[in-house]
Formats: sequence, C-alpha cells, structure tokens
Amino acid sequence: MTDTGLIAVACGLIIGLGAIGACLGIGAMAGRFLDGAVRQPELMEPLQVKMFLIAGLIDANFLIGVGIAMMFVFANPFAN
Repeated sequence: MTDTGLIAVACGLIIGLGAIGACLGIGAMAGRFLDGAVRQPELMEPLQVKMFLIAGLIDANFLIGVGIAMMFVFANPFAN
C-alpha cells in the first residue's frame, strides 16, 4: 500500500471513529438530561443550557478531527 493509501485510511479512521464517539457521547448526554428532567422538572431549563453547551463541545471536538483529516488529505505534511 502506498503512502497515499495509508493516509486515506488514516483520514477515514479519524473521521469515522470521531463521528462514532461524538454520536455516543451526545446520545449518552441526552439520555442523562432526560433522566434529570423527569426527576426534577423545575431544573429543566438550567440543565438544558448545560446540555447544549456540552453538545457543542462534543461536536467541536469531532470537527477538529475532521479539520486535521482534511489537512492530511489536501496539505499533506508527510509528503516528500
């Protein structure tokens, strides 16, 4: 396999595993939010603000991985 092929595989892994991790993280967080909202409905609004903040941070982590993968694809620092 050539270096270009290995870089393509690495970028696919970065994006794929990052997407899986982000989906699992947001799903677990949303489930915990619903549990907390059912138990204490009066705290739903403050919990919702924190939930969206954490969802943005989880998604930003995934998008940073996508940006790094795109850097490897289009501006490969390992190319000769």
